Amino acid sequence: MNKKSIRDVEVNGLRVFVRVDFNVPLEDGKITDDTRIRETLPTINYLVERGAKVILASHMGRPNGQVVESLRLTPAAERLSELLGKEITKANESVGEAVKSQISDMANGDVLLLENVRFYPGEEKNDTELAKQFAELADLFVNDAFGAAHRAHASTEGIAHHLPAVSGLLMEKELSVLGKAFFSPERPFTAIVGGSKVKDKIDVIDNLLNLADNVLIGGGLAYTFFKAQGHEIGLSLCDDSKLDTALGFIEKAKELGKNFMLPIDIVIADDFSANANVRIVDIDSIPVGWEGVDIGPKTRALYADVIKNSKLVVWNGPMGVFEMEPFSGGTREVAQACADTNAYTIIGGGDSAAAAEKFNLADQMNHISTGGGASLEFMEGKKLPGVEALNDK
Repeated sequence: MNKKSIRDVEVNGLRVFVRVDFNVPLEDGKITDDTRIRETLPTINYLVERGAKVILASHMGRPNGQVVESLRLTPAAERLSELLGKEITKANESVGEAVKSQISDMANGDVLLLENVRFYPGEEKNDTELAKQFAELADLFVNDAFGAAHRAHASTEGIAHHLPAVSGLLMEKELSVLGKAFFSPERPFTAIVGGSKVKDKIDVIDNLLNLADNVLIGGGLAYTFFKAQGHEIGLSLCDDSKLDTALGFIEKAKELGKNFMLPIDIVIADDFSANANVRIVDIDSIPVGWEGVDIGPKTRALYADVIKNSKLVVWNGPMGVFEMEPFSGGTREVAQACADTNAYTIIGGGDSAAAAEKFNLADQMNHISTGGGASLEFMEGKKLPGVEALNDK
């Protein structure tokens, strides 16, 4: 990814508009996971130490262009201040005269956090006027919000047309890791694709069949493949409109000589609850009225063996309903295999990252992406608007 980063520009004395992703989970106004804030610290510290005036912008939740009090960025400002060990100023708006006045009062090395950019209807519409208003606040645009890089919004893409635009250190790291994995992978390259819906992963599977040596399928999307092959799947998740697509992937894998693996046994339940009756069956033995909720022990062992013998592993999507303890075994064992392998392991954000955290294995992975949707679109081979808009080296 041949894009300029903050390392390529002089920032001393500049007003630097930094798009970050502080869309952190809140409960009762308290942050329950500050990972996204901590991941931006290298960029913020880099700019502060080099005398920039750092203007941070982020979204939070989906306020739909309205001011929603519970989605103000005040908790993020407080947490950032603790992590930086310095006082930061929080604005009550994202644009306007009051914000301009706060910026004019900034000294080199100061940090200002703007209010939730999605309080403005023009943000998600990538409104040119709003993008220009953002640009008027600064001399340089830095995009460090990989989690929002797949969105063409005013603060992620529009602003880049009005200012010099470079990546932050987190964005640079994400692009470097994912770029190397997908454009010059070490082999054998194993891709693990889980999650619930085939339609969400069609482009991912299609692209990975071209790139990876092994594609391991798990989660709810496996049952569409089983039904396409004529198996009874009971009450399991299935996308009936994608049966031909599923068969097409199996054929494509054969034609390309790829190792396309589906589960051979599964955990089934007679109710979607942690108190359900549970059985382990082969995939051609699902009774009517039961549903698949996890991959079985034989599948786990097979998948772990492939993972162990890989040089690169990319994992996106859980193997089952890992949030419920009786159905978490498959996801846990795949996560453990990723932790134990000597391969370079990349976790594609979202539920896979949540699973790695839940099983206390996150620190044993080489890279956990901060962008679920963005990493998914990267895996699909799509261009990310927030990246495309940055200046080339």
